[in-house]
Amino acid sequence: MLDKVLIANRGEIALRVLRACKELGIKTVAVHSKADRELMHVRLADEAVCIGPASSAQSYLNIPALISAAEVTDSSAIHPGYGFLSENANFAEQVERSGFVFVGPRAETIRMMGDKVSAISAMKAAGVPTVPGSDGPLPEDNDEAILATAQRIGYPVIIKAAAGGGGRGMRVVHSEGSLLSSVSVTRNEASTSFGDGTLYMEKFLENPRHVEVQVLADGQGNAIHLYDRDCSLQRRHQKVLEEAPAPHLEPQARENVFKACIDACIEINYRGAGTFEFLYENGQFFFIEMNTRVQVEHPVSEMVTGVDIVKEQLRIASGLPLSITQEDVQLNGHAFECRINAEDSRTFMPSPGKIELYHAPGGLGVRMDSHIYTGYSVPPHYDSLIGKLITWGASRETALTRMRNALDELLVEGIKTNIDLQKDLVRDSAFQQGGVNIHYLEKKLGLT
Repeated sequence: MLDKVLIANRGEIALRVLRACKELGIKTVAVHSKADRELMHVRLADEAVCIGPASSAQSYLNIPALISAAEVTDSSAIHPGYGFLSENANFAEQVERSGFVFVGPRAETIRMMGDKVSAISAMKAAGVPTVPGSDGPLPEDNDEAILATAQRIGYPVIIKAAAGGGGRGMRVVHSEGSLLSSVSVTRNEASTSFGDGTLYMEKFLENPRHVEVQVLADGQGNAIHLYDRDCSLQRRHQKVLEEAPAPHLEPQARENVFKACIDACIEINYRGAGTFEFLYENGQFFFIEMNTRVQVEHPVSEMVTGVDIVKEQLRIASGLPLSITQEDVQLNGHAFECRINAEDSRTFMPSPGKIELYHAPGGLGVRMDSHIYTGYSVPPHYDSLIGKLITWGASRETALTRMRNALDELLVEGIKTNIDLQKDLVRDSAFQQGGVNIHYLEKKLGLT
């Protein structure tokens, strides 16, 4: 087992990793900017190292500082959490080259799956269902070929940046008249935002759901799935509320996609935790991307399977095989996760500031993953996520009832939050029935 892990992240995920390390008897090192000196995981870690100023999020992107912190604390591994450098192949490469274990996939896997074109090619080869689209990147100087590709796929189509993510670098095109100009604008945006103007084209599905499959693989020929999650409630491609398992899926298509994901993990020799993301429409799955890290919404999969995903990450990084087989994984009940953000629920503007009162809900089947506390000041430099409220129940209805009650009990005073929005969503009649599509929330909020 690993001896000491440096946690190259902040907030609730850093605290989540720290807790998993403690359960396994692994010593921990917290890194922090000056703005984050009072974070809870910094207080609880065995050691802490300041790696930068308070003025921006750049501290957690400073690869030399992170590796230096690992060196001076004699750490054996670095866990990147999510966001920041978690899917940066160069970081993974430098961590390993410096003599530390990267708690995640190999650099070449991150690089392959981080490029949407190579990821789709790899998934096609592994038998994972993909959205009809261009076979490879769009040419830069062949308008006729681009027009022909769109005609073959059928309008509407979506133009995507190969290096994009998080909803950036994409544009929907409904007719031939605007195709070439849309390609040009998206290519310029991609070059500016990602340093890579490579584009590809896919069929734009009109009313899909966002369904993803959680996997674990040890890089030793063993891989399992932890069933699926529905993440369709989104605003500007950012997830707001998730649940597991996804309701109302076609059973055989569901089983087929599980098998395809496991086969793909073995085919690409995947190592660690990962998520296959799909659009689901009319009983069919279409692969869109793979996240080569632990997800924000991983707790709902943990709650319905009893598998600690972060502990499995650490075991795999230690060179151990998976501690469980697929036969050991049993689906039990239903779970929801509401993302609690420091933001105005009407304008979605960030709301940093001092938390005057914080009270977390409790009770059977209620879990609160958060780093905040009364008196903590939310800095303005980072993502607005301040916690995740998770509930479990033997049935979807029970889990949803517990979420309503837990949200009513959750108190965060001194800053604005999206708690009222979440209260509204869990009482929404269409959401209560299950199976809303990815456009539902924006339409409900009047954003489309």
